[in-house]
Amino acid sequence: MADKATAKPSGPAFVVLRQLDDKKWEFLGEVPRKQGLPARAARTQAILDATGGTAKSTEVYAAVLRSEWRVAQDWSARSN
Repeated sequence: MADKATAKPSGPAFVVLRQLDDKKWEFLGEVPRKQGLPARAARTQAILDATGGTAKSTEVYAAVLRSEWRVAQDWSARSN
C-alpha cells in the first residue's frame, strides 16, 4: 500500500476497498481526492494510489467518498 493511502487526509478523500469475496471487503486506506479530475477519474486515481499502482483489472475495488462512508456508518450504528 502506498504511503499516501495510510495518511489521514484533511480535505476531500476516498475510502478505498478491495473485494475479497461475495461478502467481504478489505480496507486499503484513505486517499486524498485529486483536484481537477472528473469523479470517475478521481476514483480510479484513488484506487491506483491506494494500491501503489498495482490494481488488477480482475479484482473489484470501491472508492467511496469519505464523507459518504461516515454517513453510512452513522446510519448503521443507529439502526442496531
